[in-house]
Amino acid sequence: MARKQDEMSLDDELTAAFLEGDNSGLVAEEEPVETPDNTPEAVMEEEEYVDNGDGWDDDADNLPGQLAVDVYETTDKLIIKARTAGIERKDLDVSISDNILTISGVLNGGEDDKATQWHIQECYWGEFSRTIALPVQVKEDGVEAVLKDGVLTISFEKEKTEAPKRIMIN
Repeated sequence: MARKQDEMSLDDELTAAFLEGDNSGLVAEEEPVETPDNTPEAVMEEEEYVDNGDGWDDDADNLPGQLAVDVYETTDKLIIKARTAGIERKDLDVSISDNILTISGVLNGGEDDKATQWHIQECYWGEFSRTIALPVQVKEDGVEAVLKDGVLTISFEKEKTEAPKRIMIN
C-alpha cells in the first residue's frame, strides 16, 4: 500500500514531537553566539571593580598567598618540600591535625615606602597559608622539619598499614 505524501508515520510523528521540544544539538539552527565582554565597564557591571589606574587588582591584596609545595613518598617516609626563600624560622608556623598539614607564615621585605611607581611586581609579600590533606597515614609524632637554603622540608614517618585481610562470607 502506497503512503500519501501528507501522511506521517508514527516514527515521523515521534521525531517531529521530539524536535519541537528540546532541540539541543539535534537541529542545526544558527543562533548568535554571545562572547564575553571583558572590558572594564562590563566587569564593573558583573562585580565591583576598582581601577586605580595602575593596572593592579586591589582585591588581590586581601587574599593570602599560596605556598608552592612538592609532596612525594619514599619507602618509609612522606616528604613535603616548600619553597620558602626569604622567610625566617620565626615567621613560619607548621602544624598537623588529623592527617592535615598546615604551613603558614609571613614573608616580609617586599614593601618599599620610597617607591613612587611599580613597573613589575611579581613577588608575593605578606601572609600566606597552605593546607594539605596528606595522601597517606603518617605518625604525627614522627616528624622532622628543616629549613635550609630557602627550602622547608618536612619528613613524616608513614604508618605501617597491614595488608587487607580477606573476610570469609558464610
